[in-house]
Amino acid sequence: MDIVTSKNLGGVGALLLFIGVLPWIAPYGWVLSLIGLILAFMGFKGFADYYKEAGIFNNALYAVIAGIVGVVAVATVVVVGLAEFATALGFNIADWTNAAAWASIDPTTISFSVIMQFIVYILVALVVAFVFVLVAAILLRKSLGLLSSKTGVGLFGTTGLLLLIGAILTIVFIGIFLVWISMLLLAVAFFSVRTQQTTPPPVPAAS
Repeated sequence: MDIVTSKNLGGVGALLLFIGVLPWIAPYGWVLSLIGLILAFMGFKGFADYYKEAGIFNNALYAVIAGIVGVVAVATVVVVGLAEFATALGFNIADWTNAAAWASIDPTTISFSVIMQFIVYILVALVVAFVFVLVAAILLRKSLGLLSSKTGVGLFGTTGLLLLIGAILTIVFIGIFLVWISMLLLAVAFFSVRTQQTTPPPVPAAS
């Protein structure tokens, strides 16, 4: 894959990731985001092959894997928490689609300890989500740092830093906003790559 194709795939992919979360794009936003993720990956892979730097693609791949594992882990914690909460209320989780079963629950029977136990599960889920988001951001920053040094486009490095700051601040809304904005910067960075070179720069000889 040549550098022109790689930059275009990466740029379009990042742009789709940026617009995929816009509310007026729903309910098809996740489709655009998925397509964008695939295209961005193709761009990372193209640059990794072009510059013969596997870390560009591998770190991005590990970041997405960390994100997927994080989602599964958080979902597991939440489901277990809900199941135990329902059991404590005497509610059969198998009847969750039964409106009559939900109506039979008496809120006055919910003890403070049951509520606190459920809150603990929610807090654990938030901590797990934060850890995996942070790990994914660190890995992606490494990938973007390599891209920045190879292409000479400093905006890749800026995007990686913004992603990391956004991941750290995910506990507040501004963090999510920064991560979203970083996708737009990533698109600009990809499109900013110069395409004059027809062959990768020579690898310096080992001293």
